[in-house]
Amino acid sequence: MSQAPEHIQNLLKTLPDKPGVYQHVDKEGNILYIGKAKNLKKRVSSYFTKSVTSARIAVMIKKVSDIRTIVTDSEGDALLLENNLIKEHQPRYNINLKDDKSYPYITIRNERFPRIYGLRNIKRDGSEYYGPYSSVKAMKAVLELIKQMYPTRTCKYLLSEENIEKGKFKTCLEYHIGNCKGPCENLQEEEDYNADVEAARKIIKGQLGEVKRNLKEKMAGHATSLEFEQAQYFKDRLEALEKYAAKSTVVSFNMSNIDVFSVSTDAEFGYVNYLKVVEGAIVQSYTVEMKKKLEEEAKDFLHLAIPEIRNLYGSTSKRIFTSHPIDLKIEGLEFFVPKKGEKKKLVDLSIKNGLYYRQEKLKNIQIVDPDRHVNRIMTQMKSDLRMPEEPRHIECFDNSNIQGTHPASACIVFKNGKPSKKEYRQFNIKTVQGPDDFASMEEVVHRRYRRLLDEGDSLPQLIVIDGGKGQLSAALSSLERLGLRGKITIIGIAKRLEEIYFPGDPYPLYLDKRSESLKIIQQARDEAHRFSLRHHRNRRSKGAYSSELDGIKGIGPETIKSLMRTFKSVKNIKNASMEELKDCVGHQKATLLKTQLNN
Repeated sequence: MSQAPEHIQNLLKTLPDKPGVYQHVDKEGNILYIGKAKNLKKRVSSYFTKSVTSARIAVMIKKVSDIRTIVTDSEGDALLLENNLIKEHQPRYNINLKDDKSYPYITIRNERFPRIYGLRNIKRDGSEYYGPYSSVKAMKAVLELIKQMYPTRTCKYLLSEENIEKGKFKTCLEYHIGNCKGPCENLQEEEDYNADVEAARKIIKGQLGEVKRNLKEKMAGHATSLEFEQAQYFKDRLEALEKYAAKSTVVSFNMSNIDVFSVSTDAEFGYVNYLKVVEGAIVQSYTVEMKKKLEEEAKDFLHLAIPEIRNLYGSTSKRIFTSHPIDLKIEGLEFFVPKKGEKKKLVDLSIKNGLYYRQEKLKNIQIVDPDRHVNRIMTQMKSDLRMPEEPRHIECFDNSNIQGTHPASACIVFKNGKPSKKEYRQFNIKTVQGPDDFASMEEVVHRRYRRLLDEGDSLPQLIVIDGGKGQLSAALSSLERLGLRGKITIIGIAKRLEEIYFPGDPYPLYLDKRSESLKIIQQARDEAHRFSLRHHRNRRSKGAYSSELDGIKGIGPETIKSLMRTFKSVKNIKNASMEELKDCVGHQKATLLKTQLNN
């Protein structure tokens, strides 16, 4: 409790050693953060210790003027209370679930001869709502199956007994094309209609086994009675249901009524995916994006999302699989983190769904809001490479030489994650003799930043060296001589396993192969290699041209430059006529060239 104000320190001493919910409040009375705890005294006191290293938490704590607590009977009660309070107050530093109004639902209307259709806005009118579905396409697939198997009305008529008896309505086109059985003219009994609605309800819930058994019984009954047309009717329904089930079944039928939750994160957001498994089939997949506010871990996202999503879907599952261990104890619920087998595959599938959602969202952001896309990548790189600031300006160095000849180096520049080709620079090695990669790297890094310092140009936030520890150490010694060590983040990237080396750290960093941070670094490395190699090849070819002319006595460097400007290559000089050579270098030198080159 080192730096807490006196009134906060006194308050911490009075906190109970019981589960509950706490609220950090600023001097204006605004709630900054709401959290839950197994032990309120220990958890709240931990915010005011020297061990707090998170900059965001430190900023929040400076604003705390009061702490409010609510004691609960259990940790599970604290979790539910925390969830409700966060939704009610939406504190600045809490992660929040995205509003679900844009997701589609299926409704079974609260009316006589209920209609079944899709919609987005839920009305508290006694009707049944199922969802939300991850997309309109997923919802329509279920509605299409129901329409095919159990046709229900689509009209908005008030089908009361009195209105039907008076003959107020006439069958419409839907009846004549087989999409409705005509309850408006009493052509379908209410009991029969409600039986179809009940079967449709089971399909929506994913309870396909009972529906299948019922269809098989009816098909067999009609076949026994030699009513083959009716038997075929139920056979067609059964085939349609099995075709739908085949697309959904991805796990063992032994696994039923299970909830699966996984979380994946980047620098700004957490993505929680939910899979609902009923009778061996995944009947729902839903992903929610949650913005980071403090230094949240994977379990923090799950703690908030699990009760919220279960409530949203009305889940009654007692078994919950999660991708990460969570510290939740809720009466009647069992939590597992599968390690192998089909259960682990199910969690992996959930993770893939969350990552797919993230990728699709990032694609849309990149198109609609490119600035946000750049900002997100820069924030991610800062986090991945443990940098003090975002790498808006990156420079990467690479050396090229073959058997020690014509050594050359290149420096490429990235601004906001994109190549800035007008700022690329090429270097001819001046002070190094022979193929010494380390010394060459030391020379070009020193020359590059000596010049930037002399000219007062801006320095990069990140330097990438193509190579391992040796090249990195050579570059670092140049920065040290210039007084720049510690002022610029510098890393080396080794080609074999794409290891990232930091100065003074014997162990490399391995970024995820799908990481956008690694992709930016690889792109910079590959661009530096391409640019350096091109410069090296140009030097070799120029060297080859001049060496053949250098051997001719009486032809000096200025004459060679003049010839190369005019004819571009030694081959063209050889093929030139005597008159063309005279026009360029005069009669005497033209004669020398013709004699020597022809020999």
